[in-house]
Amino acid sequence: MDTKNVSPTQRILVWGVLATAIVVPLALSALSPLLAWRQPIYIAAGFAGVSAMVLMLLQPLLAGAHLPGLPPRWGRWVHRLVGGILVATIIVHVAGLWITSPPDVIDALLFRSPTPFSVWGVLAMWAIFGAAGLAAFRKSLGLSPRNWRRVHTALITVAVASSVFHAMLIEGTMEIISKFGLCVLVVGATAKTVADRRVWKN
Repeated sequence: MDTKNVSPTQRILVWGVLATAIVVPLALSALSPLLAWRQPIYIAAGFAGVSAMVLMLLQPLLAGAHLPGLPPRWGRWVHRLVGGILVATIIVHVAGLWITSPPDVIDALLFRSPTPFSVWGVLAMWAIFGAAGLAAFRKSLGLSPRNWRRVHTALITVAVASSVFHAMLIEGTMEIISKFGLCVLVVGATAKTVADRRVWKN
């Protein structure tokens, strides 16, 4: 999308769709009957996971400058900020699950959990940590801009795919239709940004 030439109506539509994609999954998760009798730490961990999926929708939109009215320079700054918040939400998610059930988290981290969604969740976690670390130490790594973008994009692609599998396989607090819609938007936004930036083109 050429955000410089969008009409006011298009701008309102884009931001409205984004706000809906963010608010609806969070609101429906808050109303989930599965939260009844759950410990506050477990609930916080679950919401951290939902928040992480929402943040993963924002990241490609910010990186690709697809949000009308937000200058690219500000978009890049917000992209870095949101990346840090994303890492924090994942840490809260895993730490909360660790507190409520340490054996399950250990099995997941060691890739010996019998539940497939755990494997995808751990893959997503390490891919996001890798992408964030690559961004934090970009200058000291000595990679060329092209190679840096390729490695960063590869890690993000793994993170998005793994996160979607992780989310869709879990029968948890997220309402199924809004969860599916959010996952589709995350994949679509990521694919659009990667295609527009032509990362793999020589």
